[in-house]
Amino acid sequence: MLDLRRLRLLRELAHRGTINAVASALQYSPSAVSQQLALLEREAGVPLLERVGRNVRLTAAAQILVGHADALLARVEEAEADLEATAEQITGTVRIAAIQSAGLYLLAPALELIARDHPALRLEVTDDEPETSMPTLALGGHDVVLGDEYAFHPRPPDDRLTREILLEERFRIMLPASHPQAAHGGPVPLASLKHDAWAAGKEPGFYSELTIRACRALGGFEPDIRHRSNDLLMLLTLVAHGQCVTLLPDLVRPDREPNAVARDVAEVPLTRTVYGAFRRGSERRPAISAVLAALRETAAGLRSEATPAP
Repeated sequence: MLDLRRLRLLRELAHRGTINAVASALQYSPSAVSQQLALLEREAGVPLLERVGRNVRLTAAAQILVGHADALLARVEEAEADLEATAEQITGTVRIAAIQSAGLYLLAPALELIARDHPALRLEVTDDEPETSMPTLALGGHDVVLGDEYAFHPRPPDDRLTREILLEERFRIMLPASHPQAAHGGPVPLASLKHDAWAAGKEPGFYSELTIRACRALGGFEPDIRHRSNDLLMLLTLVAHGQCVTLLPDLVRPDREPNAVARDVAEVPLTRTVYGAFRRGSERRPAISAVLAALRETAAGLRSEATPAP
């Protein structure tokens, strides 16, 4: 009989690449991971791992087993969802990873709604970029992810995951209030900012790439990036103190800083999609369903705020 916990370890190894990485992710010791995989190999009755230098590699039989592990673990999650649905009260723990802007202005209000309606539900939040949070979600380390996607770089689909669009939003040019281009309220051409100091996201990252691509393609220049952070409020503060210009999404609510002004990009709109992601089928769990419902409600409120009154 194959042990599901050991199958999960094998699946983790297939995706993370090394026993040390598996041990770190699951808070085990490397020796404990090796011992469990050795037991799984005995249960399977065929070699699952082969030594390659100081590391190990999955055999063809192990790769087949990983495919079955994905299916088996998904069915276990469905069974747990069905059991949870019979409870009178929504309980349990939901682990959420979010990009900063979505965490501040989309997730935080949703958490307040959930605490009000489902006080027995425990929520655990961490900030993380989709490049790492999405693979972790697929492997069961997170339950819900709030991420973003850019038109120039769509994220590859993952059959294990479902993504639901929550917001479509624009980026605005952020200028110090004393900047010459801030004096008028109209759109600002990127080319007019080619001599300015810029702030952008950390490399590698899609937010950083958006800034560089936009300046090159629309403005015809290489931006002088002097400040880098994925903390968008830090970038907004740097702009307000006259240190740079930058591009920020509407979700950051740039009007919160009186010493910075937001202007439309004159050439073309720059946009991103903010989505919620979860393992396929896990939305049947009442706890996950409650989190998604609250996120939809807060997202609808943000969309309403962004729509001008008739």
